[in-house]
Amino acid sequence: MIVTLTANPSLDRTIELPDGLARGGVQRAFATHEQPGGKGVNVSRALIASGLDTVAILPGATADPMLVALRAERIPTANLSIAGRVRSNITITEPDGTTTKINEPGPILDESDEIALINLVVSHARDATWVILAGSLPPGLPADFYARVIRAVRDATADLDGTPPKIAVDSSGEPLAALIESGVGVDLIKPNAEELAELTGISDGDSLEANPLAAYTAAQSLVARGCAAVLATLGSQGAVLATADGGWLATMPSIVPVSTVGAGDSSLAGYLVADERGATPDGRLAQAVAHGSAAASLPGSTMPSTAQTRPETATITQLTPISATAD
Repeated sequence: MIVTLTANPSLDRTIELPDGLARGGVQRAFATHEQPGGKGVNVSRALIASGLDTVAILPGATADPMLVALRAERIPTANLSIAGRVRSNITITEPDGTTTKINEPGPILDESDEIALINLVVSHARDATWVILAGSLPPGLPADFYARVIRAVRDATADLDGTPPKIAVDSSGEPLAALIESGVGVDLIKPNAEELAELTGISDGDSLEANPLAAYTAAQSLVARGCAAVLATLGSQGAVLATADGGWLATMPSIVPVSTVGAGDSSLAGYLVADERGATPDGRLAQAVAHGSAAASLPGSTMPSTAQTRPETATITQLTPISATAD
């Protein structure tokens, strides 16, 4: 079983425009979609679509529209009841694939909510193969929240006869930086190009997206800081995987994107699907980019099943860090 934690989930409303966004004007949408979202929730949705067992942990009252929507999709959940309402996020997509997102901050959680949420994760972690900590943090939670969760999970599973769960983190900004600085170490992080640049002190994330070798070199610097693997998604340029044993670039045939919402979450789910099935690192990477490409071909934040992916069409290239090739 794979456990996901989404500390700041959202009910995602996607609006599809027939033409480019006209700022300040009035436009009519030709389609709208409303789906439960947030990074961890999306990963669980993609895992369910691919036939894997998962439970999505999140704060939210049982009657909250977010939890109602998850039950409608038959997503197993474990929720921490809170007073505030789960936030709503708006995504606007244009015909050329341009995506504009407006995200609310989310309800305020206090210290008691923090402790209860960590305990909820710990209670499910003993039966998990992976624990996924994903997304932004709501107001009230400390920046090092993910490091606190990881320490609690490891303390609680240290006595297991079998293998304790592996831990992956997909976040950004201060929470991700605080995790790296904490030195707790994780089995996987999944930044995009912009997040990778911010983590490694590179001023221009676009330069990493355009240069996979530079992205791989940056990812390797995070491996040296305690991340066993770094899966860096680079949009249309594919993704790179960096580990202590080497690195790979995977690209997919070009597509016309319908919506990129949740494509990165789908990539992480694809990696996990392949890992659960015993794939090699390059095989996990191929499934990751295949899942991401399939998600970008679907409307809203629809998550693909494995049957909708084409990992066999991925082109895999082994990489060497730039520093290793220098004279």
